[in-house]
Amino acid sequence: MTNQPRIPDALTRARSVAQLRKLVQRMDKNIAELDEFIVRLEADNHRRFDEARQRGNARRLAVQNQDNS
Repeated sequence: MTNQPRIPDALTRARSVAQLRKLVQRMDKNIAELDEFIVRLEADNHRRFDEARQRGNARRLAVQNQDNS
């Protein structure tokens, strides 16, 4: 009795390889979707930061105009 690993037959290997290929394709698709999501989040974050900065600038200008009046 040996504990040597047994090499599966060609059909089993082919099924395993096909399943692994499908898995890799799904993972690649999920990674691409996550990359797109990250791009959208970064764009949204940048837009919100710009809007907040513009609101802050408008408030400062309003305060300066009130002080100068």
